[in-house]
Amino acid sequence: MVNVAILGFGTVGSGVAEVLTMNRELIDKRTAQQVRLKYILDVRDFPDSPYKGCFVKDFAVIENDPEVDIVVETIGGATVALDFTTRALKAGKSVVSSNKELVATHGYELLQLAKANGVSYLFEASVGGGIPVLRPLTNCLAGNEVEQVCGILNGTTNYILTRMIRAGLSFEQALKEAQDNGYAERDPSADIEGHDACRKICILAALAFGEHIYPEQVPTQGITAITLADVDYANSCGYKIKLLGRTLRMENGKVCAYVAPHLVSGSDPLAGVEDVFNAVKITGNAVGDTMFYGRGAGKLPTASAVVGDIVDIAKDVKTRKCNEWGPGAKDLVQAPDELAFRWYVRVNAAVDEVRKACGEVALLARGGAPAREIAFLTEAMTQAQLEQKLAGLDMLSAIRVLA
Repeated sequence: MVNVAILGFGTVGSGVAEVLTMNRELIDKRTAQQVRLKYILDVRDFPDSPYKGCFVKDFAVIENDPEVDIVVETIGGATVALDFTTRALKAGKSVVSSNKELVATHGYELLQLAKANGVSYLFEASVGGGIPVLRPLTNCLAGNEVEQVCGILNGTTNYILTRMIRAGLSFEQALKEAQDNGYAERDPSADIEGHDACRKICILAALAFGEHIYPEQVPTQGITAITLADVDYANSCGYKIKLLGRTLRMENGKVCAYVAPHLVSGSDPLAGVEDVFNAVKITGNAVGDTMFYGRGAGKLPTASAVVGDIVDIAKDVKTRKCNEWGPGAKDLVQAPDELAFRWYVRVNAAVDEVRKACGEVALLARGGAPAREIAFLTEAMTQAQLEQKLAGLDMLSAIRVLA
């Protein structure tokens, strides 16, 4: 028998308990084991829960029980979750996590700790919710040198941008609707300012390129400055605005990683990813482009990924399942400043002023634009070159165009 303990009985933790119960026979068959939920750790009381006999409030009960094989961490954050994960690994228990903040900030040290104690630390659910992407990246695409990973990694921001594009809502209106529908938190800053996507691209970069990438090394821009004017101009030339996390290996061997809004061509599959859905596009030198698409969050989709890791470990709890990467370095990560993009730009200026500053540009139009508002697409150039050209103009927006 393989015994499981869940830390935290919120959305994901309760979903894991539900999937373990709902698919018990199937899971037992696929693991050739009896996989059973033994404990649920939470400071709250759940007297009406069908799992009420499993609840404990002291982690030491789980830590000191030799019958617990797998600990599922769904607490979130990087304080209590770090303490409990560390203690579980040191106690010889494998850990499965959905916690992108913990993996992005402490993944290297926790993987080393798991290795030292002969157990597994898996976290498929930390990126893309229910989308299988980390295991395919490390296993199915193991014969490739990964060239880049790029994707829509946050369902809340994608929902907001979709509603701005489809319904003509302002950013503020779309955010309120997302909060009313339960897609955005009361404090949505982690989503709309890009921090959630940043943590996820750190994990993808570490697995793709083999070194820990820390969130503070990744320039991050959210969607709070996007307006309906930008959405309309993008639509006029066949583009959609999407918040993307992107990482790629540079010719000098460094890793470039960043999060920012982009104009994405309507012919790119990423442009068709709408509402709360996520998509991750991985480019390998042998396979070319592959894309993984699905629900990036939610109770059962995320629980599906967590239980997938549980099943992987339960098949043979004595054999360590390993994700591994190096410790990273301060000078490993390169900002996207040296990458050349076409840029979408919106300014207050006259057309001749724009052409004098930037040369020939592709002018864009939208209905109801105020006088002297000019929007255009540039030729490919770096951000520094763009800023130099536009130094004398009143710039309202500048967004990268995904090549």
